[in-house]
Amino acid sequence: MQPTATASAQTRRPPQAAARRAARARRRRLRLAVAVGTLGALALLVGLHPLKQAVQEVTLPLRHEDIIRQQAARKNLDPALVASIIYQESKFSDRTSVAGARGLMQITPDTARFIAKQSGGIRFTLEDLGTPQINIAYGTWYLRWLLDRYDDRQALAIAAYNAGFGHVDDWVRRAGGPDAFDPKVDIPYPETRGYVQQVLERRKDYARRYSRELGL
Repeated sequence: MQPTATASAQTRRPPQAAARRAARARRRRLRLAVAVGTLGALALLVGLHPLKQAVQEVTLPLRHEDIIRQQAARKNLDPALVASIIYQESKFSDRTSVAGARGLMQITPDTARFIAKQSGGIRFTLEDLGTPQINIAYGTWYLRWLLDRYDDRQALAIAAYNAGFGHVDDWVRRAGGPDAFDPKVDIPYPETRGYVQQVLERRKDYARRYSRELGL
């Protein structure tokens, strides 16, 4: 006897129902996998955040940002540039160099006396350079003075901070003037060439990573 249409439909229903159940199960497993993966990614990000901060503090530290903001505002300076110079000079660690440069911004005794005389710091002593507030205040005063001397040409001011403005004045004359000056060519000291390049590069890093802390 040939199966009727009704009987034929009945024989097809069980496999179709099983297929639908299997499809629903696969969708549930997929949704579960997506949810677990999302939670895992969030947990990983949360776990890595303190690690990322710790690595950043080692590779690009920032300290005394309140003083940097204050002094940069008073002297019309870019706080990211100030932070970059401090990093290049001392890695934000109070130290004294073999040449006698002191503190965060590594100010030599002769430069400190020059700053004190020009800025009216009549009660200044060299021991004051170990105080972050005074050291950054003096260092930013000197950086502003150098920028004014070179008409806000950052490369020249940064080079002078490292090598002294007397040397930079000579290099500018040899180059044919400040507009013709090329830091990559006209700075004869490899140390100063590298110093200028690294300060300018790290200024960008500080502006990007610490925009909120530096008030940018």
